[in-house]
This record gives sequence, structure tokens and C-alpha cells, in this order.
Amino acid sequence: MDKFDVKTALRPLYTAPRGRFVEVDVPEMTFLKADGAGDPNRAAEYRVAVEWLYGLAYAKKFAARAELGRDHVVPPLEALWWSDDPGSFVRREKDRWRWTVMILVPDFMPRALFEAACARMDAKRPDRPASLRREPLAEGRSLQALHIGSYDDEGPLLHLLHDEVMPALGVGFNGPHHEIYLGDPRRAAPARLKTILRQPVRSL
Repeated sequence: MDKFDVKTALRPLYTAPRGRFVEVDVPEMTFLKADGAGDPNRAAEYRVAVEWLYGLAYAKKFAARAELGRDHVVPPLEALWWSDDPGSFVRREKDRWRWTVMILVPDFMPRALFEAACARMDAKRPDRPASLRREPLAEGRSLQALHIGSYDDEGPLLHLLHDEVMPALGVGFNGPHHEIYLGDPRRAAPARLKTILRQPVRSL
């Protein structure tokens, strides 16, 4: 059985040069999503949301293999981040952040598998996030770069994006800051974590 891997199938969206922003055109894709606010290192709702997303992602993976004869690598965790002041990301003022955590849903995965996986999870734990959903996201024209290192060290690269790269291109913000976590903080040292930093943009 062939195993679909979104990082290979959509390689331009899951790779970028280190520390240098390149332009990509991001098509509409479907994600499992849950929302929240506050410092992700301290907010219990962030931990619960991530646990639910991974639980559903793996339940859907096994169901697709059994019912559809299709296997896939569970896609990486992603998140949208926004604040009334974009500078709060450069300054790492995490209490001012709002977020949507997400995991991509492969195109061959029908909604019925999502609903069945939710029902199985509900039977095991009573804390389903109220915002949990399956929903498309269309970002279009975006700039992205690879950051290697601790999440708290992203500030200088975001400062470069906001204060130099975007003004030079004559573009402004067109959606939340987007991060794709290629590294697993449970297994990799902070200095070795790999994260795609993406910003949807529009011409001014």
C-alpha cells in the first residue's frame, strides 16, 4: 500500500531556505482546526486542542487504511497566530496572542471519517474543544522561510519580514502568521527544531 506524504506531494509548501523569505502560492486546503488564546506554553486549552487534533488525525489515518485502502503519513502540526499588534510576535508577548492549531486533511479523506473519529474520541474523553472543526483554508500569495532553533528565537526573522522584506515588496498582511512545525519538540533539542514561518500577503 502506497503511503501518501503531504511534505513530499506539496514539497514547495513544506520547504523553504533558512532565514530567507521566498514567495509561494498556497492553494485551498482542508484542515482539522481548534481555536484559543494566550501563551501556548501555559494555556491548558492549547494542550487539549493539540491532543484532540492528533487523536483525530491518527483515528482517521487508521480508518482510511481499513475502509479506503489508503495510507498516509500524519501531516505536521501547524498553527495560525494573530494579535491586535503584530509586533507582539517580534517581542514574544505570548499572552496577547490568539491562535488556531491545525492538521491538514488529505484530499481523499471524506467528512464521514472525521465525524466517526469525533464520536470515538467523545467516548474516551469529555473535553472536546467547542471550536473543533474540519474547514478549508485559502492563503494564496504568501512569503515563507525556514527557521531553525527555539520558537522563542523567531523574533529577528519576523522583524526582517515585517520591517524589510514586506515593505521592499510593497505588500501588507493578508491573514494570520502561519507556522508549520517540521520538528518535534518532544524529541529534538530546541536548537535543532525546524519551523516554516509563513505570512499571507497582498499588494498595497
